[in-house]
Amino acid sequence: MTDVVVIGGGVIGSAVAYFLASDPAFDGTVTVVEKDPTYEFSTSARSVASIRQQFSTAENVAISRFGYAFLKEIGTHLAVDDEAPDIQFREGGYLFLGEEGDRAAFDRTLQIQRDGGAEVDRIDGPAAIAARFPWMNTEDLALAHLGLSREGWFDGYGLMRAFRRKAASLGVTYVAQQAVGFERDGSRIAAVQLSDGTRIPGGVFVNASGARARWTAEMAGIEGLPVSPRKRCVFYCETREAVPQGLLVIDSSGTYFRAEGQGFLCGRSPGPGEDDPENTDFDVDYSQFEEYLWPSLAHRVPAFEAIKQVSAWGCHYAMCLLDANAILGPHPDVTNFLFANGFSGHGMQQSPAVGRGLAEWIVYGQYRSLDLSPFGYERILEGRPLEETEVI
Repeated sequence: MTDVVVIGGGVIGSAVAYFLASDPAFDGTVTVVEKDPTYEFSTSARSVASIRQQFSTAENVAISRFGYAFLKEIGTHLAVDDEAPDIQFREGGYLFLGEEGDRAAFDRTLQIQRDGGAEVDRIDGPAAIAARFPWMNTEDLALAHLGLSREGWFDGYGLMRAFRRKAASLGVTYVAQQAVGFERDGSRIAAVQLSDGTRIPGGVFVNASGARARWTAEMAGIEGLPVSPRKRCVFYCETREAVPQGLLVIDSSGTYFRAEGQGFLCGRSPGPGEDDPENTDFDVDYSQFEEYLWPSLAHRVPAFEAIKQVSAWGCHYAMCLLDANAILGPHPDVTNFLFANGFSGHGMQQSPAVGRGLAEWIVYGQYRSLDLSPFGYERILEGRPLEETEVI
């Protein structure tokens, strides 16, 4: 019998809990420690929540292929009392735009994606792009990649709540406390200490602490987890003219946008050489919109010259500073302490495959459905990156 304690009850922690509790071979208990049951500031509640096949590592393509299949059949997996959750899933392709200097990188990623079974269309030259998307300024573009299937967006908070509700219905216990320390017994963790003075013993402990993962690891005596909170701001805007539907566009400038309701969501990640400091607040940096987003949006889509910024919010990416890829599985020395960290903005779409994979490792001692070992902690110790370049 193995009692599992998950630190963090967001979409990753709740996915691990669900897959454990739903496995007939699992004979233990699952307790999830979540300090804020309102999830007001969790990434699960503030994510733009999209899924794509267009990654630069084959493993991420495979992870998202399973994630898409899971989301499409979510009622089969996460219904409670015959009530299926509604995550408002909407099919829509990712459109990556590139300039001439991006051609080599686009060539490399396209081959990886197609080898992994992703359906991605290559559109070559500004005239061809303009013919497909006449509402777009294409004069400085050289090529574009368009996902033809298994991509879209959904309600991230709804997905997290669906995992949590289903897990609870299967007997998972959620504890509304903050983890403040761990008790070590040699090379193993014996218990987690909570802010109310109580402790929860266990046989396996899963770090699913999102952007705070490094501090959770340090409480367990593990130094150097390269995961850091990096603030991202999302802006909701409305336009006089209709926003193009059915696409999530990633401009060559790094700006992204997609339709949402009567308007659109947009944002960006810092480019090469730009400051991206560790940050734990949620204050919105409105200068990003004025200095970067609006000019790049108006340049790419003339209809965006007349827009109104309606609302905005801050959230955090749990950035893996080594390679922008997740860190998964056990620590090589503290073997009953598992990582589910460093998703670098991809955690929402990767939660089904990661939850299933870690549950398999706990129950069977190995990954069975999809080999997630390339994301193991050993690469961190060795300084051996598994580089993911398609970070939005």
